[in-house]
This record gives sequence, C-alpha cells and structure tokens, in this order.
Amino acid sequence: MADEGASPKEIVLEASRRNNTDLLHDVLEQFNKTHGKKAPEAIAQLLNSARDGIGMGVLHLAAVGGNYDVLDLLLDQEGLEIDELDRMDKDTPLHKAVRYTNELDKANWDVGQQIVDILIDAGCDPRIRNAAKLRPFDLVDPRNKELRTLLQQAEYSMTMGDDVVQEDDDGPTGSGSESD
Repeated sequence: MADEGASPKEIVLEASRRNNTDLLHDVLEQFNKTHGKKAPEAIAQLLNSARDGIGMGVLHLAAVGGNYDVLDLLLDQEGLEIDELDRMDKDTPLHKAVRYTNELDKANWDVGQQIVDILIDAGCDPRIRNAAKLRPFDLVDPRNKELRTLLQQAEYSMTMGDDVVQEDDDGPTGSGSESD
C-alpha cells in the first residue's frame, strides 16, 4: 500500500488542515462505493480514528485553521465524534475554535464566531473542560462579548436540556381552578 500514495487517514487530515472539500469529497465518495450500506460506519471509523502527529483529529485541525467549509462537510457525517479530546491539551474542537478566534484581529472575530457557532449547532458540549480545567468560555478574549454570550447561551441550553419549561398555548388543561 506504500506505493499507492497517501492513506485515507492522511488524506482526510490534509483535507481538514487545508479546507479542501474536494479532497474530502473524493475520500467520502470512494468509501461510499467500496463499503456500500456499511459506508456511514466505515466513514465514521475513518474520521474518528484519524489523528495527526500531535494527536489532533479532523475536527481539531479544521477548527484550528478556521476551515468552515470542511467543518460543515465533516459535521454532516453520521457517527462523527464531535467532542473528541486532542492528545496534548485535552481540548475539544470547540476549545480549538475559540483559540482560533482569539488569534484573529478584532475586526475578524465574526469569522471565528462562525466556526464556534457551527460546532455548537452540531451539538458540541461547551461544558467540557480541557487538561487545564478550562471550558471554551474560559478561553475567550474578554473583549469578545458576542462570543462570550454565544458560549454562555450554549452552556445554559445544554445544562437545562429538556428541563426547560415550554409554554403551552393550547389553553387550560386538567383540573385548574377556572371558577366563575
């Protein structure tokens, strides 16, 4: 296999690093052809096991580079582990996205916020702490109020989960005291 070029793991890592959706599409298409009905499981196995030399997965690499297009494609894959921890800092992809945003000029924070937002929308857990016991919120530049608010709202939503009381406009129910 060494004579055949890069392995699928190497290709998906490179695609994630370089925001190369065409390269990622090629690998996904090849897996769909060769694995048939088992393709989603094989793709999930490939994406979840791919790590670079310092232990970052495909989502970490895409988040570190602010690679929205590849993130969008990766997050569409069934069975993808979205809260995986990298080997060095035990950061999730959401931690990496916040670090990426902090490195941007203030005028470009909205670009980084889009990366954080797509990860939150996919269900990444903003409550997970890294090796330094920090949540993604704890890493946010204090001047970036919008990102702080986004992460606080995400934490609240995840913490409340299904415990949030939904108002019901269907009228009275049961034995309420509706006396005249």
